[in-house]
Amino acid sequence: MPLKIRKGYKQMIAEAEAAIDVWSVEKAINRHAEGRDDVVFVDLRDPRELQREGRMPGAFHCPRGMLEFWLDPDSPYARAEFQKDATFVFFCAAGWRSALASKTAQDMGLEPVAHIDGGFGAWKKAGGPVEMPESC
Repeated sequence: MPLKIRKGYKQMIAEAEAAIDVWSVEKAINRHAEGRDDVVFVDLRDPRELQREGRMPGAFHCPRGMLEFWLDPDSPYARAEFQKDATFVFFCAAGWRSALASKTAQDMGLEPVAHIDGGFGAWKKAGGPVEMPESC
């Protein structure tokens, strides 16, 4: 018997985006270009995606599976990057994981948060700066 989903991923993303700040890729590129210390771009993609697609210069990498643990100051895995007064702008490949992650971070008390509509794919397509990893 197939699994009966009460709430699918599309509904979860829509609900998350209704509760968080969604930045257009243009806004994200402009804010990134300002180079402000009070805006932290958080890349949620897995390491293989970074290797394959490149990185946003200066973005902090937090694998999606570690977000809650790196964010919580009581966690043994807490990261200093999340313990500062800043706007945290999450992104992933297409904006799905980052919408859900932004809502989770906001629910945990991290504010302000936002996510980039369309994710890193939209960033690259719009001409945002990208650093490619060095070959091994």
